[in-house]
Order: sequence, then C-alpha cells, then structure tokens
Amino acid sequence: MSVNVSFEFFPPNTPEGAAKLRATRVALAALQPEFFSVTYGAGGATRDKTLDTVLEITHEGREVAPHISCIGASRETIRELLALYHQRGIRRLVALRGDLPSGMMNHGEFRYANELVEFIRAETGDWFHIEVAAYPEMHPQAASPRQDMDAFVRKVKAGANSAITQYFFNADAFLRFRDAATAAGVTIPIVPGIMPITNYTQLSRFSEACGAEIPRWVRVQLASFGDDRDAIRRFGFDVVASLCRRLVSEGVPALHFYTLNQVSPSLDLWQAARG
Repeated sequence: MSVNVSFEFFPPNTPEGAAKLRATRVALAALQPEFFSVTYGAGGATRDKTLDTVLEITHEGREVAPHISCIGASRETIRELLALYHQRGIRRLVALRGDLPSGMMNHGEFRYANELVEFIRAETGDWFHIEVAAYPEMHPQAASPRQDMDAFVRKVKAGANSAITQYFFNADAFLRFRDAATAAGVTIPIVPGIMPITNYTQLSRFSEACGAEIPRWVRVQLASFGDDRDAIRRFGFDVVASLCRRLVSEGVPALHFYTLNQVSPSLDLWQAARG
C-alpha cells in the first residue's frame, strides 16, 4: 500500500538555525515528501520568518504549504498574503484559526478557521489546496466531542481539501475520530500528525498546551529515565514507530511529521512505518 509523507518545520530565528533547517530539508527531501509545511506564530508573530522560509523552499523547487492563521488578522492582511503566495506559485495552504498572542484581546475580522477557509475560496477559487486541522482527542477549547466534530465539518464544508491532525499517541482515538467524521459526511483525507518523542520535558509542555494526551504508561516510563536522553529516545522511538505501523495498517493516506527541524527522528520513524 502506498502511503505519502509530509514534514512540518518552524521558521528559524538565527542564521545557525536557518543553516540547520536547510540541511534537514535536503535530507528529508530524499524521501520524496508530498510537501513541507511551515508554521506561523500566534497572531502572525513569525510572519516575516515564515514567509522567508516558505520562499526559500519554493526557490529550491520543493512543494511547500505555509501555515496561515486568521486570529488577530484583518481581511486585507490575509488578502495580501494570499496574493503573494499566488504570485509565487504556491498551491497549498494550512488554514488555521491560530491563537491570540498573550495580552492581545482583539480577535480581528475572523473568529474561526471555517471563516478563513471560506475567505480563501472566495478570494482565490480553487487555486489553493487547503489543509485544515483535526483533533482526534478533541480541541482543548471545545465543550464536547460533538461540538468539536461540528466545527471540523464546518471547515470541510467551507472548502477544505484535506486535514492534518494534532499529534496523538492513541491509535484508537484517531480511528474513532475518522469513523465519526465519515458518519458526519466527511469524505476528505484525514492525515495523522506524528510527533517523535525525543525530549520528555518538551513533550509534556507541548501536550499540556494543545490537549494531546500522553498515555499514563508512556509518561511513567519516560519520567523514570530522568536525564537519560538515549533511553528516552529509544523508548520514544518504539512507542511512535508502533503507532505509525498501526496507522499504516489501518489505511491512512499519509503521515505528517512534526519534525521540530530535526532529521533523524522523523526519518527513522518513516522508515520504520514502511516496514
């Protein structure tokens, strides 16, 4: 069975970080990914860095999907960004609601991702392939799984082409979400987001912020390793490789890796997932 792969990067803050990311892209490009994506900070906090990274990837001749978030943004700002991406021949976007920067109270002219998807379609027709987010374990701000699914369906009906999930470590959560989406009439591909486990402290921080559950047996084992980074990486690889193999066996169309701008964790997991 053929399974596609894609990789997410964050825009680097230093020349050293930019050089590291270039090397990472070269290594991962050898796997012939469907696309690379580049994140976008809260309220557009990394807009210029995101744009620089996106244009550099485009110049390398690789397909790139910029993240574009609407919270705190105006229609005119989004319109200008869409026009720029269109001009540069970029054909794929990851459309997100995003988060307000700390202390900012103005949501801007959009409140939800489905409004952004609708706006992109109204402005650019079918030019862009639009990815949206999905939350197998429920968005942390949703009141219930039903409300969360309703929000996902609205994004799909607004014109999304496919979805990428928040990362998770429970395959059954993803499979139940996929079944529920199908029952709700969703027919677009839903791609699992995969987070390599290399740093327990960092993973705990990320997971608390985004609502991704680290199963208790995994947390207990990771915590028991203390500062033994090699043990954390070995155990983390086994956990996530098993997850990837299960997802591939269940017929997912692709895997999307949150690389944190590193090569080896995602590359090794992708190779393991394909057997």
